[in-house]
Amino acid sequence: MTNNPTERFSDRVQDYVRYRPHYPEDLIPLMRQEIGLVSSWIVADIGSGTGFSSKPFLENGNIVFGVEPNAAMRAAAEQLLAGYPNFKSVDGTAEGTTLPAGSVDLVIAGQAFHWFDPGKSRAEFRRILKPDGWIVLFWNSRRTDSSAFLKEYEELLVRHGTDYQQVRHDRTTSRLPQDFFGGNYRRLALPNEQLLDFEGLKGRLLSSSYTPQEGDPARKRMLEDL
Repeated sequence: MTNNPTERFSDRVQDYVRYRPHYPEDLIPLMRQEIGLVSSWIVADIGSGTGFSSKPFLENGNIVFGVEPNAAMRAAAEQLLAGYPNFKSVDGTAEGTTLPAGSVDLVIAGQAFHWFDPGKSRAEFRRILKPDGWIVLFWNSRRTDSSAFLKEYEELLVRHGTDYQQVRHDRTTSRLPQDFFGGNYRRLALPNEQLLDFEGLKGRLLSSSYTPQEGDPARKRMLEDL
């Protein structure tokens, strides 16, 4: 498994598009309420991946620059969001977006910040934000112990994951106050739900970068266990 976060999902894009959850419908209303989001704001979606995080803001009328270093994921976003003229696809990283200084009202990162270098991305976000701009980081956080099924699924990931324990985002997000916001932030939660049959569950599992790749004998054992 590559340690380069910009390459980890290259062989999982189709499963990612088909089986990863989207974000809660209340995300945009919450941001209107909490930070005053309006449709005229220019948004930089950092680590925009397949476009799931950009779509709610495009539907809100925002211009969105989707900054994504992985070519396969960037192409998937361009296909998904082809009907939105306000979507601007950018080959860049969190640490080097290529966007002009002071050009955006809002920086977002959906399911992505745990792959960034906190210090370098902080400096870059400051550079591209307008003086009164905002940063919003969000994740879909899977419950791990609220049912017998979820407990066993978590055990499966620990047992078969290539580096699951090291890269799971809840381990890295705990560092946000120290490494990024300096304590000046608020943490909010919204409910979200994803309903899956077995094929969907399998696809959701295989979309994760910490599971064995195709051709690895460990993958067959993991799917038998699933």
